[in-house]
Amino acid sequence: MRTKTRTPLTKVRKVWRLYALIAIPLIYIIIFKYVPMYGAQIAFKNFIVTKGIWASEWVGFKHFIRFFNSYEFWRLMSNTIVLSLYSLIAGFPFPIILALSLNYVKNQFFKKSVQMITYAPHFISVVVMVGIILELLEPRNGIVNNVIKLIGLDPINFMGVPEYFKSIYVWSGIWQSVGFGCIIYLAALSSIDTSLHEAAVVDGATKMQRMWHIDIPGIMPIAIIMLIMNTGHMLDVGFEKVLLMQNPLNLRTSEVIDTYVYKVGLTSQALNYSYPTAIGLFKSVINLILLIMVNKIAQKTKQASLW
Repeated sequence: MRTKTRTPLTKVRKVWRLYALIAIPLIYIIIFKYVPMYGAQIAFKNFIVTKGIWASEWVGFKHFIRFFNSYEFWRLMSNTIVLSLYSLIAGFPFPIILALSLNYVKNQFFKKSVQMITYAPHFISVVVMVGIILELLEPRNGIVNNVIKLIGLDPINFMGVPEYFKSIYVWSGIWQSVGFGCIIYLAALSSIDTSLHEAAVVDGATKMQRMWHIDIPGIMPIAIIMLIMNTGHMLDVGFEKVLLMQNPLNLRTSEVIDTYVYKVGLTSQALNYSYPTAIGLFKSVINLILLIMVNKIAQKTKQASLW
């Protein structure tokens, strides 16, 4: 009996819905991630809009050297790195702690209420979030300063003190993202074999001992993966929230690479697309190097890794 030969096209037609589903994110990645790479070459050119990318003159590493030699370089790098490290060190453990705590809560109403309260800020837009922060910390009628006045102290202009900027940025970010990060670790905790906990209870282990010896080792691969991915965005602070929180008084500590690129590339009177592109490309290369390094360290220490 002859069997019908199945060509690759026939297989695709049989499950075309799955390929169509895959095509949506694939097309998005190609259009918005890979196609823009073509324009990255203007970082090595003296780009002139009227000439186009191909016709513009090659200048090599001129724009990179200009950035490295600028008086803004070390201030931008230090502000960006300190803000990223602060966010990573302060924010990384909180979703894990919240997930471990909620995992042992028996009251489902309380558990779901805490999840909703901590997860809801994730859906607040950056503009609204900054507006809330500014209202809370307003020197005259802000809630925080009203409390300070009640205890007999002078009000503080939090947004006008450069040293306060990083803490306000980081802790407001933790408040907004802790619930979303918690979901990832709760999913990881749900995959841990329940027989391990049952055996630990029989042996008389406390909840803290079960957390330390069962839960934390169980979610450690996910935690390492999240740490690697966060490290890969070390210089990727983003400019929206920082820009909205900036003012002339705190600019000394709030100016980061992303806001500088935005100002130089889009709001400057002398349009120069090549220079900010070079800065952005430099930032991406450093992020890639950090990602590879941390992933390699994870491999060397026999931990989970991206590849």
